[in-house]
Amino acid sequence: MATTTKIRPRALIHASGGPRYAVALAVDALGTGMLRPFLLLYGLTVLRLSAPATGIAMTLGVVVSLACMPAVGRWLDRGARSTVVAASMLVRVLGVVLLLATPAGNVWLFATAALFLGIGNQAWPAAHAALVATVAHGRERDAALAGGRALRNAGLGVGALLATACLAGGTTALQALAAVTGLAYLAAAALAWSVHLHAHPAAIAAEDGADGPAPRMRVLLAANVIYVFCLNVPEIALPLVLVTQLHASPVWSAAIFVANTVLVVTLQVPVTVLMSRFSRRAVLALAGVILTASYVGFLAATSLGHGWSAPAVAMVSVVCAIGEIIYAGSATALVTALAPAHVLGRALARFQLSTGFGLAVSPAVITSLASHGSTALWGSLAGATLLSASAVATEKDQGTRLKG
Repeated sequence: MATTTKIRPRALIHASGGPRYAVALAVDALGTGMLRPFLLLYGLTVLRLSAPATGIAMTLGVVVSLACMPAVGRWLDRGARSTVVAASMLVRVLGVVLLLATPAGNVWLFATAALFLGIGNQAWPAAHAALVATVAHGRERDAALAGGRALRNAGLGVGALLATACLAGGTTALQALAAVTGLAYLAAAALAWSVHLHAHPAAIAAEDGADGPAPRMRVLLAANVIYVFCLNVPEIALPLVLVTQLHASPVWSAAIFVANTVLVVTLQVPVTVLMSRFSRRAVLALAGVILTASYVGFLAATSLGHGWSAPAVAMVSVVCAIGEIIYAGSATALVTALAPAHVLGRALARFQLSTGFGLAVSPAVITSLASHGSTALWGSLAGATLLSASAVATEKDQGTRLKG
């Protein structure tokens, strides 16, 4: 099995789509970071919508946007690459325009804007992974996917910091942030489209020597719904537990979120390269074990005394972040390795459906479990994640071909 043993920045940028594409990713992430964390505030303060109406509109936008994924998968399998990435950015421009045009109190137009933003957010991961898989191969592709995630998280973090600094300006500042976000999406789309990367389906199918359907990967997709809960632990579960159950200062939640972002940005590529010594499936199962251990650690930390619980939760969050990094570095890479190239788009679309579904339901599940206490929350997450890791480890790769 080929492994990546060195991190070469120039080679990594080339394997990720080239310098222009890297700039497009950075600009897109910067814009997303400026708007996504404050979309709820935009509905509440600028449009004067009620909190339940705003939340329902945003949730419906995310859930309904998942319906676009089958079409995105077929488009990718017809050979489109940079065009689909650019389209995922352009559709978010439309979402921002609708957001700016929404009059106060109009929840339906706000929901439509959230839908278009959601379509772009759902389509982008599959399109990006397909583009990288076309440029890079083997373990170099895994490192390139990891590099893209690190770059995106850095852009999201910087964008969120810029937006936070501007919040003192009130509703006018939020509207300005939305406008700047739209311009960022437009610039990113132009840069991504200028890469002009296209695959040739006939040549790919001949190289594969196969014309069958995309692998179903039922066990992997079901397990991914549970795995993806880890992405909402630092954003939803830990702030909820720290503030409402442990009555700790909100500073702890903010510090944990910042630390998580820094860890992902700095360690995503090195950890992915380090794990390339092992099979992707084994690494994904290991991620589940580490996440399970972190959930058990959170349960133990919350049982400590009032003065010790918050620091203990912060320490365990580092373990959770490592599990998240290993999961993110192996999950998409495993899908690109399992799927024959001529049906890669449909395989990635199915994987994104499972990811999007997990992200959509996890806030409701986490808050519901947390209302029954720490044991219900962390015990359920630990049990479900360990079961998912076991299923991933034991699933057989039948009818597929592992590449690289």
